[in-house]
Amino acid sequence: MGQVISLPFKLFHTTATFWSGMYHYLCGGGRRNPYNPSSFLKANEKDSAEEVLFKQHARVHLYGMASAFYLYNKPHYRKGSYRDDLLDNLRNLAFPGTGIPLSWFVWNKLSALGLVLGINPLVCLMASFHHWWQTGGSISKEYATRLLAPNDWFSYWRLNCNIVGLHSYLDKTRCQADYDMENKWTFLQEAEKLKVPISPYLKMPAVVLKHRNEEGGLGIFFYKNAVDGGDWIIQEKISNSDWVSSVLPPNAPLSTFRVLTQSRSGLSEKSPEPSDVMALSCVFRAGRKNAATDHDSILFDVNHSTGEIKGGTTNQHWYKLGFFQWVRCPWRSEHSFTHHPDGNIPITGEVVQPDISKLMQLAEEAHYKMCPLVPLAGWDVVLCKEEPTICLLEVNLSCNFFRGSFDEKVYFDFMEDAITSFQAKRLLQDKKK
Repeated sequence: MGQVISLPFKLFHTTATFWSGMYHYLCGGGRRNPYNPSSFLKANEKDSAEEVLFKQHARVHLYGMASAFYLYNKPHYRKGSYRDDLLDNLRNLAFPGTGIPLSWFVWNKLSALGLVLGINPLVCLMASFHHWWQTGGSISKEYATRLLAPNDWFSYWRLNCNIVGLHSYLDKTRCQADYDMENKWTFLQEAEKLKVPISPYLKMPAVVLKHRNEEGGLGIFFYKNAVDGGDWIIQEKISNSDWVSSVLPPNAPLSTFRVLTQSRSGLSEKSPEPSDVMALSCVFRAGRKNAATDHDSILFDVNHSTGEIKGGTTNQHWYKLGFFQWVRCPWRSEHSFTHHPDGNIPITGEVVQPDISKLMQLAEEAHYKMCPLVPLAGWDVVLCKEEPTICLLEVNLSCNFFRGSFDEKVYFDFMEDAITSFQAKRLLQDKKK
């Protein structure tokens, strides 16, 4: 009975902490002064290691959310503004079980503020009761996790995007060339110059595609190659390696490994060094049968030290749009796949072949050589039959972990160091206005 009586007070305290934290980093002392971990949710001697990490996570999360409003109308490295990038990236995403595109709520700062301060706590509360209904777990603890230190893929993705967006804006003069790697053609050209292995591309000026049965000038298409100033990168189709094919169903797409790396080179003015870069996580995107790409896949976590493949999951419930999704859409997904569902092929427990260190080394070297100043980068690594047998497809600088596991202490220490550096640049820019 005591727990029931105290529940509303615990929920209110968590909500008040969230609102005060947003105020602190949006327009209070956290916005006007250098970043200081002791200024909000300060850890004390009595805190356990778990509680210290929770507070650190919460500080980073709240600062990241608040920084989105600072960036809202400012230029973005791949769009006209941060707002434009938000609208593009959130148009096919919804809080699981709602079916409403999140892009509807970010058309202006006021609606975005309503989403963050009003709708977000409500959704977190509903998720906490749902968690209690499904597992019997603590409502108040789950609510604090969901609202203050969320560990879902979407929250980590938005945090990464906000930190990268902040850096690209505040240090644009120094780092613009690094952020140009998001462009797929620039990426291929630069990788070739630096002898970073990439998926091969064809160098003829153009190609013509004809339907075998159309006549009268119909069914014919002309594509001008990027090598000749066109918009299209023309490549031969490459295929999965024998080992990758052995854990996939027939007619599966090219299935990549997403390796996420961090770099400290952009956090200071010193010259980049290889030791600045380290891999954080690895996920095997096991494509589904008859899918065109591995965007439709089961996401298997990979131990990036040993290469052992762990449990698989999906994030497709975040992409369910429509009025009736509140009935049909699952709210959560666990790492419950041990086999590929298309053919019941065992994957969990398999060890990546060849040695996983070769994939990690390729991603780390590419980050150092191609975009060392970018704090975080997601690399699509391919194991294929053709040469080079280990190569990169592209890099994603507004990257997410794809549900992969990582050392949270290493990650949040890095993020607080990045915030400390970028907040200092932000205050310098404020003085120039």
